Amino acid sequence: MTVWVTCTVRTDGGSFCSRLHHRYAATVSDADQSSTSVPADPNGPMQLFDTAAGKLVPFEPGPVVLMYTCGITPYDATHLGHAAAYIGYDVLQRRLRDRGHETRCVRNVTDVDDDLLRKAREVGMHYLDLAAAETARFDDDMVALGMIPSWSEPRATSAIAEIRSMNSTLIEKGHAYEVDGWVYFDVTTYEKFGSVSGYDHDTMLTLHNERGGNNEDPRKRNPLDFVLWQPSTPGEPEWESLWSAGRPGWHIECSALALRELGVNTIDLHGGGSDLIFPHHECEAAQSEAATGEPFVRHWMHQAMVRMDGEKMSKSLGNLVFVSELRKEYDTRAIRLGVLTNHYRTEWEWHDDLMPNAQAMLDRWLASVGGSDGTDALNQVRAALDDDLDTPSAVVAIDAAASAGVDVTDAAALLGVRLS
Repeated sequence: MTVWVTCTVRTDGGSFCSRLHHRYAATVSDADQSSTSVPADPNGPMQLFDTAAGKLVPFEPGPVVLMYTCGITPYDATHLGHAAAYIGYDVLQRRLRDRGHETRCVRNVTDVDDDLLRKAREVGMHYLDLAAAETARFDDDMVALGMIPSWSEPRATSAIAEIRSMNSTLIEKGHAYEVDGWVYFDVTTYEKFGSVSGYDHDTMLTLHNERGGNNEDPRKRNPLDFVLWQPSTPGEPEWESLWSAGRPGWHIECSALALRELGVNTIDLHGGGSDLIFPHHECEAAQSEAATGEPFVRHWMHQAMVRMDGEKMSKSLGNLVFVSELRKEYDTRAIRLGVLTNHYRTEWEWHDDLMPNAQAMLDRWLASVGGSDGTDALNQVRAALDDDLDTPSAVVAIDAAASAGVDVTDAAALLGVRLS
């Protein structure tokens, strides 16, 4: 294993260094994928809902599964919505490994972003110091929740060179244009725009504007064109480029990081919250495929929103349940269980009984250790997870077995709940 140490030079003369890349130096070639085989599973191929296809499809990756999930913008603590998304992809990795695959999941850190810069100004911190502090808090929560460590956790600011190069490629190929130091992707040059979300033009216009797209920007040729590079305003971080002293747009960061970290043009699975389907993932697919000429993602998988007080949990609304606060009162395994009682594709509402019920369930499972053989329970969980990651059915099966005196240690472990 190679540990990559990256540094970002700060505008105040300091630097921010991070050991966030923990990955193998080798990339995955076609030969790597075909040189070994994964043993056939008696359940047949895993079935997962593909957002772009709009239906359940077989998920049949090669021996090494290349995954990318959009990570946090580190300006506040981890809330239950974050936990739900990452627990879902964690359980997916566990079942894939159980089926004989190796998984390599990259999760980025968006450490240059409007929200982060605004929060840093509010609290009087350098934006990289704030990002480092909140990333450390996030990582601590992920460890406490028993997550498989990310294969790589790169920062957006580590990919400025790749972002500039990708932007230049898009301009040279006629997919992007520059105006007054701004670089935009021209969506009219990419005929598949809208194929990830399946949204019609009016819906895309509405969501684009609601989610920071600025449809009225007079520099743009088309309201749906999106920013690849922007000039920095006074006091913001900036990097030199052919177009302006500026910083990257949001969408281009994930494309550059996914392609660099995983070392291929086409990855097996891309995940994130359902609020990222459009515009973020739609734009990622467009710019990546326009740049490489190859499909970007084989399978799109999205986590539904967790709601509180009738609205999705979000930092902007402030209706949050923080993992760090739940950890003060409950076993972290119970937090994981509370999340897993809900299906990843179904929006669900936080309620005050969730955690007491999950803790009581965990206690029943712990009491089962040393009971009768749990092979049947384990196989029931495998079958449930292969059916679109049906964690609620898996939880019900384990709870029934535990209540009947069956040792559910192995079955619970497949959900990431360690009983011993």
